[in-house]
Amino acid sequence: MRIRFRLCLAGLLGALSLLPAMAADGPPAAPEAPAAWSDAAQREALVRRLVDQHGLSEPAVRTLLGEATFRQDIIDAMTRPYEAKPWHQYRGLFLTAARITGGAAFWQTHRALLEQAQARYGVPPEIVVAIIGVETQYGRNLGRYRVLDALATLGFAYPPRSAFFLGELEQFLTLTQEEHLDPRQTLGSYAGAMGMGQFIPSSYRSYAVDFDGDGQRNLWQPADAIGSVANYFARHGWQKDALVAFPAQATTPEAKALGSQKRETPHTVASLKQAGVRSEANLPANSPANLLMLDQVDGPEYWVSLPNFYVITRYNHSVLYAMAVFQLSQEIRRAYQEQI
Repeated sequence: MRIRFRLCLAGLLGALSLLPAMAADGPPAAPEAPAAWSDAAQREALVRRLVDQHGLSEPAVRTLLGEATFRQDIIDAMTRPYEAKPWHQYRGLFLTAARITGGAAFWQTHRALLEQAQARYGVPPEIVVAIIGVETQYGRNLGRYRVLDALATLGFAYPPRSAFFLGELEQFLTLTQEEHLDPRQTLGSYAGAMGMGQFIPSSYRSYAVDFDGDGQRNLWQPADAIGSVANYFARHGWQKDALVAFPAQATTPEAKALGSQKRETPHTVASLKQAGVRSEANLPANSPANLLMLDQVDGPEYWVSLPNFYVITRYNHSVLYAMAVFQLSQEIRRAYQEQI
């Protein structure tokens, strides 16, 4: 069902200030907040930026920040990310039969949109579909936390990333005014990511597109989500029709020593080959590359990663995430081709 939000931030001061913070069927009640969890100086600086730099209503901003609720479960979730798992466990979280068949079905349903996105941005459908599949299971799991609570909790009460999340809270409140979202009802992940592609607020403002031309960038519906994911990849340097990664063998101690989980491509295909890296791929010798070493139960698994793999890590910095997206995309493509 298409979700539409047409309430502006300034208009919320008044009628909406009388409403409860969440509907009865929303997230469970948060634990009692610690004393002084919101630093007064940080809060005041945020208010001033939103009012003076972004033109938001000061009374509305103060009201909204006063309604933000501390969530201990969000702090807890930040300390146990999926990426802490070894590859042989992490892979199984995302390369499942349900995600593969669901991806093929999503592709079939939205084939025209995916083809339009590929024509405009050069990003193949399977990559866009895999991102949406990993992030939200094709829109079935859009997040259960109020974005306002998530970003306020992490901004004011999570010192390791406080500056980052206060910046995202600033971006979110600005975004709600620009896109006519209701900041009290907008739900997302525990890190404040939103929509089918799970864009954080700064990415939403920078890379979301109105792909269906209806005047609003609405990442909770397929057209804008598909176009926005493709645009994000294109803006971060996706190379049309180029490879992403391919399996390899490290046949010498020198080759094995090059194995890493770096996102970047500091080597070339030629230098890896000279060190003893073997593969069946046929690429120009000067192509930038890296040798990924991933943990399997019975020892390391090697892949040569290329610049497009690095682009996937711009969406999420984990090489495990990028490899899961890539491998899922290949399985989705196979499943899709079997049904056409």
